[in-house]
Amino acid sequence: MRVMAQIAMVMNLDKCIGCHTCSVTCKQTWTNRAGVEYVWFNNVETRPGQGYPRRYEDQDRWQGGWELNRRGQLKLRQGGRVKRLLNIFANPVLPELGDYYEPWTYDYNTLTQAPLGDDYPVAAPRSLISGKPMKTIEWGANWDDNLGGMPEHGPDDPLLARMQEQVKLTFEQSFMFYLPRICEHCLNPSCVASCPSGAMYKRAEDGIVLVDQDHCRGWRQCVSGCPYKKVYFNHRTGKAEKCTLCYPRIEVGLPTVCSETCVGRLRYLGVVLYDADAVAAAAATPDEKQLYQAQLGVLLDPGAPEVRRLAEESGIPHDWVEAARRSPVYALISRYRIALPLHPEYRTLPMVWYIPPLSPVVDALAQTGFDGEDAGNLFGAIDALRIPLEYLAELFTAGDTAPVRASLEKLAAMRAHMRDLNLGRTPDGSAAEAVGLDGGDLEELHRLLAIAKYEDRYVIPTAAVGHAAALEESALAAGCSLDYAGGPGMGGGPFGEASGKPDPVAVENFHVLKDRATADRPADTKAGRVNLLNWDGNGRPAGLFPKRTQDKDT
Repeated sequence: MRVMAQIAMVMNLDKCIGCHTCSVTCKQTWTNRAGVEYVWFNNVETRPGQGYPRRYEDQDRWQGGWELNRRGQLKLRQGGRVKRLLNIFANPVLPELGDYYEPWTYDYNTLTQAPLGDDYPVAAPRSLISGKPMKTIEWGANWDDNLGGMPEHGPDDPLLARMQEQVKLTFEQSFMFYLPRICEHCLNPSCVASCPSGAMYKRAEDGIVLVDQDHCRGWRQCVSGCPYKKVYFNHRTGKAEKCTLCYPRIEVGLPTVCSETCVGRLRYLGVVLYDADAVAAAAATPDEKQLYQAQLGVLLDPGAPEVRRLAEESGIPHDWVEAARRSPVYALISRYRIALPLHPEYRTLPMVWYIPPLSPVVDALAQTGFDGEDAGNLFGAIDALRIPLEYLAELFTAGDTAPVRASLEKLAAMRAHMRDLNLGRTPDGSAAEAVGLDGGDLEELHRLLAIAKYEDRYVIPTAAVGHAAALEESALAAGCSLDYAGGPGMGGGPFGEASGKPDPVAVENFHVLKDRATADRPADTKAGRVNLLNWDGNGRPAGLFPKRTQDKDT
């Protein structure tokens, strides 16, 4: 057994309201620059829908992830080394810009500078790629948001095509839920295995998958190899880019930007320990429907003395082992088993897990005259949910409805148990017993899902803080690896060449950022530098507003 640590995330889909705040803040932080105008490291999809890029789940077309050969061994779906070498200059399974969307802005100068007259000026769309006017806008990163265009585009959802029963997309019988997506930072990443130049790598200390910009040669095999299509190509720098899990923040104990700004508080971050020697065998499980159970078997109990001993012998810091023991991610995935992986059939062993939505079953039962909060009624109604079990199973468990049903039954039991407590009644324990838990488990699950505080949702080890000062000193002295031409914080507009010199905000001091995020007073800021995302509204930081006239006179 070889114990390793992994930073993992769980998202509670029952709490996602589709506000896209996570997408916007991630975009502003990482990809608000030339070359990656079309890139969204974090995006929120409406399901059913085609997703972003379009139909990315159709692996018969895109050939992402892994499959088993005739000997039962893992191989990349896009082929071996010879086949990939033959396609390296003309990749037939590489998504094109039309599969994502052509980003655009509007000609606002026409509105602001048009002369007075009888005609109303129109701000025509203009491509952010070419700078030329666009005749029509035909697609976007969330074009089918809130089931937009569903009568026309709904049947193109690959999951609906695989379902045996015909899902009706009429207004009266429609269903939808939101699915936020980031890079899965898989235990068995196919993007890393696809990279010919070895630029993609998985960090041994925390499992975050990154791209070495110095070694990337822009072959784009990683884009094809990723089944989730969460690796992108920067057409300005000629390099691959992807979600970094905000590793500069993680290293100093801060959550990712998408987690920090999430309105619904649906994200959980924590450490899980796993057996690295068991990863390949789990990914090679012959039956796709058993891949979820196989991945659970890879994860280790951080409370077991033997696991803790082996972890520290493997060089994992004691703080990380303690963080794994308190991890909300481990509790939701392994202890309560209500979180499920996204498309385990890709055999990458993803480490961003999801709690499936329970949909509005209570109101539906109440309309039929039954008690919508009664546990027995809730269990019986799960098969009649507006969101079909089969659809959720295609998304999270390779078509096996049993784990999805078990997760939803535990959520229903928690609701029934907490309702009795809130009404002053003593729960009879039948709901908890039916799902293999006790009353204390359901109350702890409710605390974690409904009222968990900041420090309970984000249990990020602080062992790396001791090295953060050295990391910042090297970044300030020589420029961090993100400060390549066209990288985050670099100059240059969408139609102009990058200056090659970093903006004043190119290198963030993350200790200062942590102080801003947690202090009860306004943080000291550099002259002319105010971070509105971390200003709590107290006081008047210097540089936030222009000086008043009387201030200037004095």
